[in-house]
This record gives sequence, structure tokens and C-alpha cells, in this order.
Amino acid sequence: MNKSIVELKNVDFSYNGQPVLEQVNLTIRKDDFMAVIGPNGGGKTTLLKLILGLMSPDGGTIDVMGGLPRKASSAIGYVPQNVHINNNFPITAMDVVLMGKLRVGNRWKKNAGKDRDEAIKILGRLDMEPHAYKKIGELSGGQRQRVFIARALMTQPQLLLLDEPTASIDTKGQAEFFRLLKQLNKKVAILVVSHDLFVVSNYVKSVACVNKGLHYHPHEEITGDMLETMYSCSVEDICRVQVLAHGLPKKTLKGSGEKTNGNF
Repeated sequence: MNKSIVELKNVDFSYNGQPVLEQVNLTIRKDDFMAVIGPNGGGKTTLLKLILGLMSPDGGTIDVMGGLPRKASSAIGYVPQNVHINNNFPITAMDVVLMGKLRVGNRWKKNAGKDRDEAIKILGRLDMEPHAYKKIGELSGGQRQRVFIARALMTQPQLLLLDEPTASIDTKGQAEFFRLLKQLNKKVAILVVSHDLFVVSNYVKSVACVNKGLHYHPHEEITGDMLETMYSCSVEDICRVQVLAHGLPKKTLKGSGEKTNGNF
């Protein structure tokens, strides 16, 4: 049975009085591989932070692994859009991966053999074992992203959240990266924020368009026409994929401000 691991129901969130997310409903199941798309300022990163428990909703409920998001943080691996590691700092890929064992209030045994064995195993799954003791600044953008994912996998999470993970990777590297994620998806659910829907659509199982509201689309709904129209989507627009997939009333198409959330 493919049970849900995350449930958002009628979630609202505002920042300094400005609505960022409105009446968002979403279910993430244990084998999902979902792309999150939408315009800048549409609420994609905010959605991830709410799931992580880094922020609290103004309204609605969020259930993660059967409880409050902050209590399930150890079951979620997270790679933010900007990982703040100085590439000139003399730290190795292994050191970065071992950071995944750090927890607030817990001390980290630097030379714990068990943790190092686990780190090597994870790096091997990501084809990065030969680079384990290279300095982080010596790695390519794609290799660094694999290291950051390895760090996120150190707690054996049930869900992996990735925010624009291919921003520093060339087109060829992006395809290789998403093939890797597809393999990881056999053991962990994945939610990936991306602007590169043409690449992502070949690998993900579903798409969530976030633009204040959230519209969910199974993979079979995503066509070439839908991919093309997403690139002209702005934060003021309704979800254009929703329009192409199902059609909306004329008054909505004219910009009435109505938003339709899918049933998940």
C-alpha cells in the first residue's frame, strides 16, 4: 500500500502581510517523485520550508510522518537552493557528507568508523566514492550536488527535498543527475523544485505547479504544449497547465483571480 507521508490541507502562509500560499492541498506518498514548478515568488521554496517545519502556516494543517513537521525533521533530507560552503575552504567531500550526522544538542565523533563506512557506501551509490577525499572546491557543480545529496541521505530519510539542484549543472549533467534521482526514488520519495521542466518531465511521476495556489498534475497530463506555456507563467497568473489540461470558466481565464486546487 502506497501510504502518504506528507499531508497539507488548506494551508495558508503570508509574509509581512503578503499572501505567499493560499489554500494549498497536497499529498506526498512514499514512492512519489514530484517536480515543483512555478514562477519566482510563487511560493515553491516556502512550500519546502513548511514541510520541513522551518516555518509554520497561518492556517490549515501539515502532517509529516504522522505528526508535526518539526518532529519529523530527521526523516527528511534537504538540499537548499544555496548551500553555503566556501569552495576555497579545505574541506573534503567526506567531511561534508559526515555533516549529515550532526544534530542540534548531539556531539559528533569526528572519526566514528561506522559513520565513515556509511558515508563511503552512500557516496558509492552516487558514483562519488573515488572523490571522497577530494576538496569540495576541486569538484564540478554536478559532483558537489551529489555530495550534498549524500549528506542529506546520511540519516536514511523517507523524503528528499531538493530546491533547484541543477542550477549549477550543464544540460548534459542535468540529464545524468535526474537519472540518478530516478534510481534513488526506488528507496526514497523525492520532491524537487526546478525551472527545467523539459528535462524533469522525462523522469518525474507528477508535477505540482505552485503559484500561491497549488495545482497537481499526474505525469500523463503533461504534454509538449503544457511545457511550452509554463515558461511564460508569472506570479500574477493562474496555473496555465491547469487551463490546458482541464479548461477553466471564461471569467477565470480573463484573470478573475480565482484559483483551483487539485484533489489529491
